[in-house]
Amino acid sequence: MVLFNHLIFDCHAQQKPLNAVNSIETGADQPLEYLPVLQGKKVGILTNQTSIVSVSGTNVHIVDFLIEHQIELVKIFAPEHGFRGTADAGELIKDGKDSRTNLPIISLYGNNKKPSAEQLKGIDVMLFDLQDVGARFYTYISSLHYLMEACAEQQIPLIILDRPNPKGATVDGPVLQTENKSFVGMHPIPVLHGLTIGEYARMINGEKWLKNGIQADITIVRIKNYTKAVPYSLPVKPSPNLPNDLAVNLYTSLCFFEGTNVSAGRGTSKQFQIYGSPFLKNMPFTFVPESNEGAKDPVHKGKKCFGEDLSRHTPVEGLSLKWLIKAYKHTQYPSKFFNSFFIKLAGTPDLKQQIEKGMSEDEIRETWKSGIENFKKTRAPYLLYPDF
Repeated sequence: MVLFNHLIFDCHAQQKPLNAVNSIETGADQPLEYLPVLQGKKVGILTNQTSIVSVSGTNVHIVDFLIEHQIELVKIFAPEHGFRGTADAGELIKDGKDSRTNLPIISLYGNNKKPSAEQLKGIDVMLFDLQDVGARFYTYISSLHYLMEACAEQQIPLIILDRPNPKGATVDGPVLQTENKSFVGMHPIPVLHGLTIGEYARMINGEKWLKNGIQADITIVRIKNYTKAVPYSLPVKPSPNLPNDLAVNLYTSLCFFEGTNVSAGRGTSKQFQIYGSPFLKNMPFTFVPESNEGAKDPVHKGKKCFGEDLSRHTPVEGLSLKWLIKAYKHTQYPSKFFNSFFIKLAGTPDLKQQIEKGMSEDEIRETWKSGIENFKKTRAPYLLYPDF
């Protein structure tokens, strides 16, 4: 067993006045909606460093908050990046124990993505509280799927504390084809789904995406004073390589580089705000990836990469293909540009083929239109907040 120090971070590190103007209250910020239900129950929770309760001007991690209010919390489950949110993307995370509360921590990443019946034994009710970023390949929604499935099978009710989608209502990108299903894309949706985590859970149930069409018993604590039309600044970084609002915004566009030989800035201080590789030598910006938090062995570690600095770029509404297309056009080795992970990220082989054929971004976007429109119709019954 590995002992984890308790979460310690500055809850205001990335917060902007923007959220306060609307007086947005996340699901976690409304304890009167869930504490009475948890009283006298043995409670499990899927959570990480983003799970902050803001009440009466103070910010407290939800684990501490529940214990402070005499809730019998018996087990913590953690998604990719771990309970503290410091592990590399894809890094194997061991089960452990929270050194402050002595509660067991069960990793739901690696070989154990779905809680087992034994791991859920004795739990009366589960809580889910994670900050998603609105992208299909961000794995917190995959963890949501498996938790819902496990709770449904064990007949354990699940309470979801909803949080805003920083990409708002935007729906964009190619729709995943089911034969390309993986942990970075489990459902036939576009790259940007425009749903909160609560709305997404409703869609998982409604579309019968759980195994054998089983239904989870879910209760969603809705966000107060929330509209997707107003940008939302995340108060805590959702994972090690999304350090600020711009990185969260550009992540959807630059994550495609994870399926190529181009670095998206892991191993620098500008993760998902720059891109480059040793094979783009006629591009103006240079950087050298080195080991850092969340990137112990980054792509092209110690090598000079040529590319582009987007750290002062204006945020994009949806996703942009211009940087991916530009990098492909500038690479010295087109045949080695893509790797096998790219199709999983794209959810379809079409995007790779379209770029290789030299199609423009506008031409590629035209092929997404019908899939996006059909998805918008499918998602409509599951919306909880003002949308389009």
